[in-house]
Amino acid sequence: MTLVSSPVRRSSRTAWGTAVGVVVVVAAIVFSLAFGSRSVSLGEVFEGLRAFVTGDGAERIGAIAVTERIPRTVLAIVAGAALALSGGVMQAVTRNPIADPGILGVNTGASLFVVCGIAFFGITSVYSYLGLALAGGALAAVVVYVVGSLGAGGATPIKLALAGAAMSAALSSLVSAVMLPRAAAMNDFRFWQVGGTGGATWGSIGAVAPLLLVAAIAVFALAGGMNALALGDEVARGLGVKVGTTRAIAAAAGVILCASVTAVAGPIAFVGLMVPHAVRLVVGPDQRAILPLSALGGAALLCVADTIGRLIGSPGEVEAGIVTAFLGAPVLVAIARRTRMRAL
Repeated sequence: MTLVSSPVRRSSRTAWGTAVGVVVVVAAIVFSLAFGSRSVSLGEVFEGLRAFVTGDGAERIGAIAVTERIPRTVLAIVAGAALALSGGVMQAVTRNPIADPGILGVNTGASLFVVCGIAFFGITSVYSYLGLALAGGALAAVVVYVVGSLGAGGATPIKLALAGAAMSAALSSLVSAVMLPRAAAMNDFRFWQVGGTGGATWGSIGAVAPLLLVAAIAVFALAGGMNALALGDEVARGLGVKVGTTRAIAAAAGVILCASVTAVAGPIAFVGLMVPHAVRLVVGPDQRAILPLSALGGAALLCVADTIGRLIGSPGEVEAGIVTAFLGAPVLVAIARRTRMRAL
């Protein structure tokens, strides 16, 4: 009876989690549209949405504010979902519960390439940012995995985390070294370097949307294979999974998700760490449940973080990357404490 009911209970938790996640995302969207340097009423939120959909001009000031917040809200939803998916994939591929794009150096690798493009080549196109971010993120991920695989035991969770932390620190220093002597570039991109959605435009969202969609489809399609990887490479091969291909495609999709977001919103940390780990505690280890729920959770988290940053920084704003780092640091400590004995 236990063997039969356990999958049923997991399925029930997944269904309830999906329903709750959808409600939370909708609430986060309304929260983002309604609050900021100027708070608006629910009626003005609906008026602003109606004006956006129909193309008519909004009449009230509050409704105009709502229409202006729509692009950054959409970017927060898309970026949060992509970062959470990326973190979930990296945790599955590396079998490391503290893996995420920030800890494994993907964020800083993408940032370094973009900053170098800005400082040395004067790039301004979002497509140039995107190409450089993808190259930098992929190179950083490969180097971290190679370094973390050296020595006895291969790529253990602790070795990967240490290699990623060292890589992130080194690349962050290089970013500062490139930017500090160049006042103009530093002034233009210092807020981008923190990470946030304040510079959202429909052009930047449209530039990354196709890549994010393709990568997300690949991730969901490989969910079953990533479940097999969690059992070990030999068991996965016995189940008919092409281990090398599955790991390579999943890792590439994770890098694309993270680097694409970094190109348009800057390096936003900890979303990919917090959300998949929390979801795993609720629904168990099945990636077919973890990934879609992580996407919902990441979308809600970044949207709420962006709104909180606007509220506490009013009349200016605190970038969403600072808010997520403030929330994520204690979560990282808690996860590390919980998994320390098992990793050793």
